[in-house]
Amino acid sequence: MGPVEYLVVTFPGSRFADTIAPVLTEALSARAVRILDLAFARTDQDGTLELVELREIDPDGLVAFEPPGTEESPGPDLRKVRALDELPAGSSAALIVWEDLWSVPLTEAVRSAGGRLVAHERVPVDGEDDVITLLERLASLRERGALTDAEFSAQKTRILAD
Repeated sequence: MGPVEYLVVTFPGSRFADTIAPVLTEALSARAVRILDLAFARTDQDGTLELVELREIDPDGLVAFEPPGTEESPGPDLRKVRALDELPAGSSAALIVWEDLWSVPLTEAVRSAGGRLVAHERVPVDGEDDVITLLERLASLRERGALTDAEFSAQKTRILAD
């Protein structure tokens, strides 16, 4: 399995189907990614965040998404994502969780050469990550066992020195 990533996006109204879905469909068609989960929410006029189904936000079925596995399980609850607390009325949000399929052969080659994947981070293009966010991510990696205490300390020192 390749690295798993996620993102949460917001957009006005229901612009998913006409703007975002075609790009996601292209990534799926190119077999660059495999969607592991999709969740959608929108705010009504009084600002209440409600969950919505894919078929409601993509009525033409542009994104052919079948959750992996055989069990039907509820997806992530976007109402618990703090970043959406200020989502304007009439807006929508999507949580997209995917596996990077393009990196599977690379990971296999690294392992066959005796190597190992020790870090995988997404570098933000808009500079939103502050020191606290970076340190929280670093701590999460250590808690999950992806970093040793020594690696954590070295990276923490690097972040604080920048």
